[in-house]
Amino acid sequence: MRNYCQASSTSPTSLNSPTSPTILKIIYCIFRCLLGLVFVFSGFVKAIDPLGTTYKIQDYLEVMHLSWLSELALVASFALITAEFLAGMLLITNVNFKLGLWLSTLLMLAMTPLTLWIALENPVTDCGCFGDAIILSNWATFWKNIVLDALIIALWLLQKRVHRTWLTPFPSWTLTITFSLITIGVGIHSLNNLPFIDFRPYKIGNNILEGMELPEGAVRDQYRTTFIYSRDGVEQEFELQNAPYNDSTWTFVEQRTELIAKGEEPPIHDFSIITPEGDDLTYDILYSEGKTYLVVMYDLHKTKTKYLDNVHQVYEKAQAEGAEFLVLTASSDMIDEFKQQHNLPYQFALTDPIQLKTMVRSNPGVVVLNGATVINKFNPNWKYCKK
Repeated sequence: MRNYCQASSTSPTSLNSPTSPTILKIIYCIFRCLLGLVFVFSGFVKAIDPLGTTYKIQDYLEVMHLSWLSELALVASFALITAEFLAGMLLITNVNFKLGLWLSTLLMLAMTPLTLWIALENPVTDCGCFGDAIILSNWATFWKNIVLDALIIALWLLQKRVHRTWLTPFPSWTLTITFSLITIGVGIHSLNNLPFIDFRPYKIGNNILEGMELPEGAVRDQYRTTFIYSRDGVEQEFELQNAPYNDSTWTFVEQRTELIAKGEEPPIHDFSIITPEGDDLTYDILYSEGKTYLVVMYDLHKTKTKYLDNVHQVYEKAQAEGAEFLVLTASSDMIDEFKQQHNLPYQFALTDPIQLKTMVRSNPGVVVLNGATVINKFNPNWKYCKK
């Protein structure tokens, strides 16, 4: 049996140095494993959160004015996840190397121009390349892809000089199918339940109030304040240090403040709980001393109503515990109709849709708070309330 990184037989002119086969072997293995690890990691973090990838694809479709394709976003999510994880595993194991290299090439032919456009136009703030596990800036994402492109080109040049597999075709395709099924299985499990690894700021154990604050040392927004004064009908702009405060010949007109440098954002931002009547319940909930059951139905048009019986059991559980119970949605125009249609006695409130999608990957989904701390999250099909 050959070593899977063994150099292939070469012509007399192909290698002049006796150490060249070893060097080629080392370079080939390093490049192959580096590229494979990136794709495996990217595919895995997406597989444990396929709805997150679906939301990101829908964001892309919206800014491209292709929202009519949004219904296919989940299918596209699974296709992307499977392609990335499969490509990475084939490269790392050196099984079906040619298929792994072709998958990698096709992925990067699509991703490189896409991320260049994102970097130039900034239509989305995060490409979602590594899910919520690692957030890269748009330009960092593009240059990361350039490095991957270079690795792919190098592997295409090396692949004829190095033996690519030590397995027979049958087990190679068996493993290829196995890798694909593993990826799809992980995605389906996470879709039907919740991601078993949560990288988001609303994960169990996190405090929402703390997440709404910038960490120490974070770069904050920078503003420039100017003062407009008028004299003899002519307006002039002054900085703070040279404004004519004590000069009676000048008349103050207005103060202007503009953002000159965007700083970092706290992990949780744009989070609020507002009643349909306009009352802000955010801090009433977060500073409360007891438990609060928040049922997330980010889009009432898409809520899986077959789980409403389970949601009602959660409601009864909350009442028995003396806990607060609140349904959060972004569908302000459908609350009354939805409540009447399904005969729901619950209080509804409005929250930003992005925050709702981030809180729990389910529609409906349940987030349990103790004060401002997330103590549990679940999908109603868990039948949690019967435990």
